[in-house]
Amino acid sequence: MPRFAANLSMLYPEHDFLDRFAAAAADGFSAVEYLFPYAYPAEVLTRRLAEHGLQQVLFNAPPGDWAAGERGLACLPGREAEFRAGITEALAYAAALACPRLHVMAGIAPAGMPWEPLQAAYQANLAWAAAQAARQGVTLLIEPINGRDMPGYFLQRQQQAHEVLAAVGAANLSVQMDLYHLQIVEGDVSTRLRQYLPGGRVGHIQIAGVPERQEPDRGELNYDYLFALIDELGYTGWIGCEYRPRAATSAGLGWLQRWR
Repeated sequence: MPRFAANLSMLYPEHDFLDRFAAAAADGFSAVEYLFPYAYPAEVLTRRLAEHGLQQVLFNAPPGDWAAGERGLACLPGREAEFRAGITEALAYAAALACPRLHVMAGIAPAGMPWEPLQAAYQANLAWAAAQAARQGVTLLIEPINGRDMPGYFLQRQQQAHEVLAAVGAANLSVQMDLYHLQIVEGDVSTRLRQYLPGGRVGHIQIAGVPERQEPDRGELNYDYLFALIDELGYTGWIGCEYRPRAATSAGLGWLQRWR
């Protein structure tokens, strides 16, 4: 049976962030993920996890200047020092939170810049980061993100992501397969699951309804079918619930109760 993690950056917006841990636990979640922990001391987050019996399964490395529109630094030549400082900070949080996975955002490709230096910077940065993460048993994830929600994002397709894994060659580098982004960019979701899950290089899955990014029981994807397929293919990792609730989060969790 799939194991579901609550994404606290999107779920429970009716609560302050630090109160979302209790809300997720009350709804039966045993694991959480979110975008960034850096606004809070690690010990504050660790205490919330412990108080509510929750496991931290994923968060993102620093993305650069998020407010200014940056969405990662990994593909940007000339930003290597800032990228490395961010990975160092992220790994310190991962150690404190006992979190085994970090998502490293690729970044927005600068307009007019040739592809080759971006690809070279991306692969070199990931190789360095994977070596640092391996020292503490952390897996790094890269995630194709659709260009409608995030115009110009460097990594958008599953094949591109798996080609990056092959080029970098780090055992602790995997793909974060978000089925919402996958459906928008490529479609044919069940075929992609059959193609990539058996290879063992998908380290995390995320879900949302398409196209509104709401609960997975709403929209054009048949998640009951997809969850059964994910089970059939032997995936045992977490599935992050990264969607925007239509109303109060708890009231929209009927789909989850069916899968418990």
